[in-house]
Amino acid sequence: MMWFMFALLSAVFAALTSILAKIGIDGVNSNLATAIRTVVVVLMAWGMVFLTGGQGGISGISRKSWLFLILSGLATGASWLCYYKALQMGEASKVVPIDKLSVVITLVLAFVFLHEKFTPKSLVGCVLITIGTLVMVL
Repeated sequence: MMWFMFALLSAVFAALTSILAKIGIDGVNSNLATAIRTVVVVLMAWGMVFLTGGQGGISGISRKSWLFLILSGLATGASWLCYYKALQMGEASKVVPIDKLSVVITLVLAFVFLHEKFTPKSLVGCVLITIGTLVMVL
């Protein structure tokens, strides 16, 4: 059940991120704002690595893991750049629901590439999230 608590905390912090970013981005270039946020995230992440003693695991990371972690980082960077630009241009109450369509896209990609199960319950959830997003933004 700890995964659920961390997932819930992730959602709370993501919500705070959106609101704080919308306030902070006022009058700031969206790319500059993303860069500032990224520096803070990098410092926080490396702080946690050293705080928990995880730095010793660097040498054990495989080439495949390096490749996919780098690709994931590039995808994260692209996502953040687009997200901040969208937040700067639009209302947070409309940008955030569209951004959360990533849940639906993730489920589809997990089915295609990771061969995870796509159940009737997953399908209903995807449809409801999509409909809910459309209702919120139209």
